[in-house]
Amino acid sequence: MKITAITPVAVAAQMRTWLFVKVETDAGLTGWGEASMEWKTRAVMGAVGDLAPFCIGVDPFRIEHLVQMMYRQGFFPMGTVGCSAMSGIEQALWDLKGKALGVPVYELLGGRVRDRIRMYDHLGGGEMQALYYDDEPEIMAERARESVAAGYTAVKVLAVPRTLPLEGPLVLKRAEAVMAAIRDAVGDGVDIMVDIHGRTTPAMGIQYCNVLAPFHPLFIEEPCQPTSVAGLAQVARSTTVPIATGERLAMRYPFRDLLEAGACAVIQPDLCHCGGLWEARKIAAMAEAYQVSVAPHNPLGPIATAAAVHFATATPNWLIQEAIRSDVPWRASVIEGLPEVVNGYMVPNDAPGLGITINEAEAARHPFVQEPLVRYFHDDGGVADW
Repeated sequence: MKITAITPVAVAAQMRTWLFVKVETDAGLTGWGEASMEWKTRAVMGAVGDLAPFCIGVDPFRIEHLVQMMYRQGFFPMGTVGCSAMSGIEQALWDLKGKALGVPVYELLGGRVRDRIRMYDHLGGGEMQALYYDDEPEIMAERARESVAAGYTAVKVLAVPRTLPLEGPLVLKRAEAVMAAIRDAVGDGVDIMVDIHGRTTPAMGIQYCNVLAPFHPLFIEEPCQPTSVAGLAQVARSTTVPIATGERLAMRYPFRDLLEAGACAVIQPDLCHCGGLWEARKIAAMAEAYQVSVAPHNPLGPIATAAAVHFATATPNWLIQEAIRSDVPWRASVIEGLPEVVNGYMVPNDAPGLGITINEAEAARHPFVQEPLVRYFHDDGGVADW
């Protein structure tokens, strides 16, 4: 069996564009992966095309070999765009191999270590504008109640407003009020995660952690820029709250630096950016040696969620799984076979490959034109990390 074609399929899904990757073979088998990357869709599509020649004509079962070829033979460093393209191809190869062998991907990754996957909900509901601008305490509290009513036992919120390098008590009190309202709404039986999105300096991140610590967040994510290993380590040493990071990093090498520095308690590789499923397993294995948990980043499309479920099923130091559930009302019409979230959990099925089928006709009804919602980042004429 040989690979005959690799094709990117872009689907406009409001908050984000889903970028699926289709790998075809001369045996008639097809595999699907996802390489979605916010505001970089055209670049990743081009990168998929650049990487395809390394794979055409090769046995698709040689996944490690193909990844090494894609990553090492291009001479220039690949970067996150290239690694996202490679991740989508790599996921599709696992899907294809599982289908050919008649087993689910998690069996190829070592087999089940758990029978159900705990999911957490986003209080932004998949709406960019609401997530970043309507974060009044009672609005977030009501959304938390809705998540709990839907069966979720864990939620994540962007509780921190846009922040300057150092600010006084007003922004800290705003974050504290949002967190207090959510904790009061859901009680102590629901875990709350806080995403700061790297908006702050280490000094300001420490202040936020100190303010939010009494509400016992499960973790605080990106309290400063993720490339600042020293900054993250400074924050981690200054708080009792577990620090999480890693969604913007590609391949295992930057994760090694985080782990060696004791910069986080939770790593968050994104299976659509970090190099794929097998690279994520290598990252998780490194983290396990440092007693660090893994909570993969995934606010992306349905294939990304399917891949994440298989990763979680087979990874011992996995903690909890992120997934968007309400970005577009037609999400389920594009994909068949993805397990539903019931009482806050997904139960993996035993269908071959990733266990999914893509409705290409339905996907074609939502063609990619331009990246969505960029206008929301220019409302005040300033520049701020989102």
